[in-house]
Amino acid sequence: MNEYRVDVAVLGGGPAGIAAAVAAARNGARTLLAERYGFLGGMSTLALVYPWMTFHTAAGEQVIRGIAQEIVDRLMRRNASPGHLRDTIGFVHTLTPYHPEAFKVLAFDMLQEAGAELLLHAWAVDADCVGGELRSVTLQTKSGPVRVRARMFVDATGDGDIAAFAGAPWEQGNANGKTQPMTMKFRMRGVDFSEIKAYMRRHPEDFYRKSLISELDRLPLTGVAGFYSKWREAALPIPRDGVLLFAGPGEDEAVVNVSRVSGLNPMDARDLTSAEIEGRRQVEMIESFLRQSIPGFGRARVTQVGTQIGVRETRRIAGKYVLTGEDVLTGRRFPDAVARSGYPIDIHQPEGKGVTEGFIEAGGAYDIPYRCLLPQGVFNLVMAGRCLSASHEAQATARLTPSCMALGQAAGTAAALAAADGRSAEDVPIELLQERLLRGGAELGLDHDITPEPREGAS
Repeated sequence: MNEYRVDVAVLGGGPAGIAAAVAAARNGARTLLAERYGFLGGMSTLALVYPWMTFHTAAGEQVIRGIAQEIVDRLMRRNASPGHLRDTIGFVHTLTPYHPEAFKVLAFDMLQEAGAELLLHAWAVDADCVGGELRSVTLQTKSGPVRVRARMFVDATGDGDIAAFAGAPWEQGNANGKTQPMTMKFRMRGVDFSEIKAYMRRHPEDFYRKSLISELDRLPLTGVAGFYSKWREAALPIPRDGVLLFAGPGEDEAVVNVSRVSGLNPMDARDLTSAEIEGRRQVEMIESFLRQSIPGFGRARVTQVGTQIGVRETRRIAGKYVLTGEDVLTGRRFPDAVARSGYPIDIHQPEGKGVTEGFIEAGGAYDIPYRCLLPQGVFNLVMAGRCLSASHEAQATARLTPSCMALGQAAGTAAALAAADGRSAEDVPIELLQERLLRGGAELGLDHDITPEPREGAS
């Protein structure tokens, strides 16, 4: 069997994995990033999860920087992103449009510059873990199985595959084990946004209550949530209450986030197959509805559908601490913070058509402690991305892309530090990790006045 030997192996090339691999390599580790598709970007590119939301708090404070902001800056220099814009839906303060094809190339560039090795078309299928030590991960490739041996591993699979293979405990879904619905997103060209804005001004009651309709004369229209009356009249067999779409990246282009496939398990191959089929059937149905019923879409056509259906939630790996909904809503601070987020709780109901919202006190942010990245029972593995240790409610905010990028930078940095000193992930000094993150541009908000707390077990 072919074999790789590295200091840090990052499994999964989504936003969290990209940031983790770049961070690990920049911190001196021989790093390998393995990804199942032929390109990088995860949900941001293969499932068209667009735009990125959000780098800021509701009050407008930027709390995510570091590698995530570097990616935005470099996309801006390529004319592939306008940077952070106001969210005209009003759900968050800003959103960040970007061109996914440019992001794919930029990710390759950043990995090469950092000195990380990349292996595409490689899917993790097994792990060898003995006595809490993850010794190797087996990948399936076109040239046969490949064994990856590393001092430290980063699970950036999104689904927590590596942690599960290694025997770490995990949970999934709400109290009934049901996960948030999956969505097949798609792009349409030929959209006339002036017609949409005109309708919004005439019918403000038909849109999300926080929509910035009165400010559309000075702000670009970045997102729309509503057309509630038209959605009710259409009575489509899709469990939603309205239309959700985002403008861009082209001037006449919209990314449509309306399909909803509920009641299926994204971790079951048969259910996932059914979801892919149903999602694409819904796209056809939604395109017809938009063209016939929604102002501005009369001449629009679908130009791209996601490579795969978008998945919001699968495994949540049980870690040394479980981030809770209360932690999020109260804007809790932790002495071992490695990332912050100002995104609200956003649960697309697993068993209904609504969305449960939960906004952070005083328009602030919450900390994500390092312990949420440390799986129980495996000492040389760090989690990155949406599979962190969190409750169903807390995962519904930490799952967003900017947060995942921040968690990836933290995980990759920690893995590099642990590999260099022969430590377990848990034994990396938090002060050293935070100092490296701050040096790497991360926004941790460490100037707050807190009383150090004892380390807590899982809750």
